[in-house]
Parts: sequence; structure tokens; C-alpha cells
Amino acid sequence: MRELLRSAVAAGACALLAGAVAPATAFADPTVTIEGYSTDVRAEAVSALVAERGLGTATAEALLRTQEAATSALDAALAQLGDSAAGGYLDESGAPVVNVVDEAAAASVEGVTTRLVTRTTAELESAREELEALPQAPHTAIAVDPVTNQVVVTVGEAATGAAGTAGLLAAAERMGDTVRIEQVAGGFEPAIYGGEAITGGGSRCSAGFNVNSGGQDYIVDAGHCTAAVSQWNVGPSVDASFPGDDYGLIRNDTGSAPGAVSLHDGSVQKIASASDAHVGQSICKSGSTTGLTCGTVEATNVTVNYPQGAVHELVQTSASAGSGDSGGALFAGSVGLGITSGMGGDSSFFQPLTEALGAYGVRLN
Repeated sequence: MRELLRSAVAAGACALLAGAVAPATAFADPTVTIEGYSTDVRAEAVSALVAERGLGTATAEALLRTQEAATSALDAALAQLGDSAAGGYLDESGAPVVNVVDEAAAASVEGVTTRLVTRTTAELESAREELEALPQAPHTAIAVDPVTNQVVVTVGEAATGAAGTAGLLAAAERMGDTVRIEQVAGGFEPAIYGGEAITGGGSRCSAGFNVNSGGQDYIVDAGHCTAAVSQWNVGPSVDASFPGDDYGLIRNDTGSAPGAVSLHDGSVQKIASASDAHVGQSICKSGSTTGLTCGTVEATNVTVNYPQGAVHELVQTSASAGSGDSGGALFAGSVGLGITSGMGGDSSFFQPLTEALGAYGVRLN
């Protein structure tokens, strides 16, 4: 995980979004194509990699070209190692890395870099669970960082003096270097406010992914949106899970529901499949407020303590998000990854898409 130092509805578009934010193209060669990436998404993703990691344009394009194979290799190695693995990630060059705690495990897998670490997954999860069992401290987040083999407690300045904060920090400090504490500006808030885009009840969100079940089209969206609004301009909310999770379902009555994400300049990114995100992965998000933004996955399985309650197993990224982006799509090329949940510090947080699809028994269009 990178340390937190930076940080009209288009009916039928998978993100069903409004607005116009032109993607950055300064660093990208417009003649280059990458399988699974639209021209605009490739350009914005390359620009983010150049800005965040200091890569050359050609190196950034090569990383995107090989990223899907790298994440597949990482998934396979983690599945093979099971409890012998202590997490994994994609390094700065995009190569898959798996943490192990003994030499025998390191020698048992191929196709990935193995790295010896001191703390097992069980030890890190035990520390995380102990911290999460404390009284909730709003405007804080708890995650496991596979890069440093630590648990990270992130504390927004809005948490200062709040109930639970002192106890959380005291417990984290007692755990020594198993836990790292980071301070960020502001607080952690779900990304919704009154306005435009998909609207209802005076609130605004961004629609996520078009899905279907039994011949009926739906939109998988943020649960805090569908919990707050019963009728949207695209159809009614039919379910919500928030807090705890942050996914919900809207019936899509527009008559159009293609499997593509709006990029806010008249073009779209096709979404062909869904997968789980990995630390170090290059990603992009589309939302009705900030448009198309790209960055890197900083953490997965993150607990964010919003004022409304804790949400678990979120994906944390460096891609910019703002109020009104809630529900918008997180993706890596044509692979759908998540649903915009909220933001805090210089990070954005996403509900994993695969969990939402499984909960509702729906399929991507």
C-alpha cells in the first residue's frame, strides 16, 4: 500500500453518468492500443502511472499490457499457497509478489516473486480483529498492508477527540511495529450529496454497473445511495446493504443497459468481466462529479469507519473521488472491480464488485 502522502443521465451507459471531464493525454501515444483498454482509459491510466510512479510512457504502457496476466498469476499463487501465504501485491513495475514465512513455501510456487516476511496472515488478521472489536472510532480506517507486512490504522483529523479514537490509538501503539498509524486530513465520508446525475429524493449519486437477472435489467450501486433514496430517475431502489457492506440494487427502467462505463466525453469503456482488486494494481474510476480518474490500489479488505457505521472489505485507491461519485465504477481496462463508496484523506474507497454480484445473483451485461 502506498503511504497516504498524496493522495442528463446517459441512459444505458454502464455508469449512467453526467458531466464532462476530459482525460489527460499528455503522456500517452495516441497510436498505441492495449487490449481491453479504450483509448481514453489507456491515456488516463498511463498518465497516472507516469505521475505516481515516475515511469516512462513506454514502461507504463507495458505494465498495463501485462497487468491482467500478472493478477492472474498472483491469484493462482495465493490459491496454491493457502495459509502459507501472507498476502500478495503487484510491485511498482507491475510484477506479482507473494509474501511467505518460510523457505519451503517460497520454493513451491513459480511465476511470481516470493518474499520472506516475519508476520503470518493469521497474526496480522488477529491484530486487525482486535482493533476492529474496539468501540467504533468514526473517521478512521483499518487495513492490512502486504508491502510492509503490517496493519495500518489511518486516522482522519476529524477523528480527533471523537469517542473511540483514543482507545483505538492506544491499542495500536501497544502492538508495536505490527501496526503503523497514519494521520490524514479531513475525515471519511460516503460520497453523496444533493444535486444532479442519477437523482431522487433530492440526492445525487453515480450509477455503477448494468447487470441483469431473469431478463430484468438492474444497476448495481452504492448501498448508502439506495438506502437513502427509494426512487431514482432511472428506476426504483430494490435493495440496500449499508453499513457493514456498501452495495445496493436499482431496477433499470430506462430500456437501455449496455455493459460499458461512461467516460464523460462521449466515449465509453466496455466492461467484459469482474474480478477482485490487488494492491499495486493500476485502476481507473468513473463518477459524475470528478469524471474519469486513475491511480493505484493502495489496500484491499479495508474497514472504514464512516460516521454512519463501519463498512468492511473495501478497496482503497489513490484515484480521485468526490461527493456525488458514489456508486460509480472502478475498473482496470475491461475488468470491473468495484463501486465507489467514499473518500478520506487523499484516498477513495470502493465496495468490491464481485461481492455485490454474488449477493444479488446478477450478471454483468
